[in-house]
Formats: sequence, structure tokens, C-alpha cells
Amino acid sequence: MVIPVHDLNPVRRTPWVTYALLAANVAVFLFMPGLAGSVAGDSSLSQLCHLQAFTDHFAAVPRELIHHQLPSLVPTGAVGVGAHGPGCVLGPPGYDKSPPLSVFTAMFLHGGWLHLLGNMLFLYIFGNNIEDRMGHVRFFLFYVACGYAAGYGFALLNADSATPLIGASGAIAGVLGAYLVLYPRVRVWVLVPFLIFLPLRLPAWLVLGFWFVLQALYSSGEGVSGTGAVAYAAHVVGFLVGMLIALPLRPGTPPPPEPRRLLFGRQARPRHTW
Repeated sequence: MVIPVHDLNPVRRTPWVTYALLAANVAVFLFMPGLAGSVAGDSSLSQLCHLQAFTDHFAAVPRELIHHQLPSLVPTGAVGVGAHGPGCVLGPPGYDKSPPLSVFTAMFLHGGWLHLLGNMLFLYIFGNNIEDRMGHVRFFLFYVACGYAAGYGFALLNADSATPLIGASGAIAGVLGAYLVLYPRVRVWVLVPFLIFLPLRLPAWLVLGFWFVLQALYSSGEGVSGTGAVAYAAHVVGFLVGMLIALPLRPGTPPPPEPRRLLFGRQARPRHTW
């Protein structure tokens, strides 16, 4: 997997929505109960039970989205001792959960530092240009629409699953799909792991196209021993929806502006252009 570092595609306006999404995701992660201890590897059972209760409350669950079947027992956050030893106590939910709204709240939850930082890196590099092209309000609506499409798309493929779905990956995948449509030839600096991390400047169509192919392969079970806890299918759905939404904008998309830089010597002299 290549790691993007920087794209050579300056923006014309400040991407306030992208910055706000970055800040919101980081803030929610820092305030998730018990997560700091779980990252450090020294969580107590009480912290883990609080984290599980919080996640089940605000995460999107495929079975709830498709069948509208809310569980009668959920983690309460308390610790108890049962026949098999200590564990998290289950009880009737003390809240009213809206499955459609949970898709939105799940976009701001992450399961660990690597999950968060990976998503925020892609959003920071590619989100600003999509916001620059769409405008602030339309970009936010686009981001949310891709997140919902990814969440419900994954739920349709896993309708009976009770595993919580969290993360901004589906929405960010939509951003990547739009970038591929609007700016396929923009050069992107990436780090390629080959014994060491090699810096390369590659076209966006290659970087993002390779990323999408990997997600599609992983979602089908190829190349991995199991899909594990990663919802690769949500990435695929979000990417395709982002491409479809961006297609009508492609004809009117101006070429990337020239990067601003200092000119020295002969380069600083005025020139005539034909």
C-alpha cells in the first residue's frame, strides 16, 4: 500500500469544511471513553466495557439499518461477574437509538490511532481540492452522502450482522473517487514501502486506482486471510458513489493552478506568451 504525502494541486480558497471534519474526528476520538487506555494496551475491564457501551450506542449496525431490529440487551458500561468470570454487564438500553442517524454518528468514531490517522491523512491531502471545486456546503453534503451510501451499501451486503460499523472511511473513499474523476493527472508524492520507504511522484489515477483495486480485492476475500474488522465493501461503495457524483462536474473543472513559488534569476524576468 502506498502512503500519500502531498499532492501538487493548490487550492483557491481555504478548505474550512475539511479542517472542521479533521478537528471533529480527532476531538471525538479523544473523548471516546476508555480509548486512551486501550491504545496504550493497559485498559481495565471497566474502561473496555464503557467503550463497548459507547460504541454500540453510536455505531451503525447492519441488522438495525436493514431490519430495524434494535437489541433488547446492550452493554451498560458496568462490570459484573458471571459463570465464566468477570465481563461486561448487559441490560435494556437506556436510550432511544435512531438507526439512520447512527450512520452519521458512526462517521466520527474510530477504533484506534492507526485507523484515525490513516483516514485523516487521506482526507487532508485529497479533501481540500474537492471542497475547492464543489464549494463548502456542497462538499459537506457530498461527504455525508458518500458516508451514508457506504454505510447502507455495506449493511445490504451484511444484513444480518450485529457487528458495529464505525469510521469515516466510506465518506473519505467518496472523496477519493471524486478526486480520481476530477484530477486524474495531478501528481501525488507517495511513500512506497520497499525495504525502506521510497518517495515517488505518481499520477493520481495510479495512486487512487491502485487503492481502489486493493479494496475491491480485499472485499472479495482475495489477498487476505479474512476481512477481519475492516469493512472493505463500504470503501468500494463510497468510492463508486463519489465518482458518480463528481462526473457531472468534470467538464467544468479548471486545470490545477500553478503552485506558488519564488522565482530566481532569469525565471523572474517577465515573459511574453503566445
